[in-house]
Amino acid sequence: LFIVVVAVNSTLLTINAGDYIFYTDWAWTSYTVFSISQTLMLIVGATYYLTFTGVPGTATYYALIMTVYTWIAKAAWFSLGYPYDFVVTPVWLPSAMLLDLVYWATKKNKHSLILFGGVLVGMSLPLFNTVNLITVADPLETAFKYPRPTLPPYMTPIEPQVGKFYNSPVALGAGAGAVLGCTFAALGCKLNT
Repeated sequence: LFIVVVAVNSTLLTINAGDYIFYTDWAWTSYTVFSISQTLMLIVGATYYLTFTGVPGTATYYALIMTVYTWIAKAAWFSLGYPYDFVVTPVWLPSAMLLDLVYWATKKNKHSLILFGGVLVGMSLPLFNTVNLITVADPLETAFKYPRPTLPPYMTPIEPQVGKFYNSPVALGAGAGAVLGCTFAALGCKLNT
């Protein structure tokens, strides 16, 4: 029950990560930020439960719960007329599998889990998250069709400024995620002591 409760909270914190439709002008910048936030939310919870149970596979189970609850929540919003016209992919699962693999391959060595697991999750999740961005049908058209009533005029979607700030948001997200992933993996381990 405890793992379900924490996974629900993680899902709530990451539920809008991937909502690029209404921020078309900032799509690549928000992509980087959302990728990092998802990386950190996944790794701290998954590492905590992985070291708490000591059973390889727990991280993937944790990611599966996050994925299922995200599908439920976004399906509910879609039924209320929220303009989701794309499938939210289970981006957490492959990264969580890598975390489990590291824990199993290093014979449950926590330091290896922090270093190798943190780097692998941090570098892989932004790559998997590109699938979410690619599956948005037409973000600019959708943004004009469903404007948010609270959207200020200066945030009104205009021509996308892709590459305005960074040439590669995937590389930026992966680099930052690899560094921060180790830190949050250590936090996840520390929560058990």
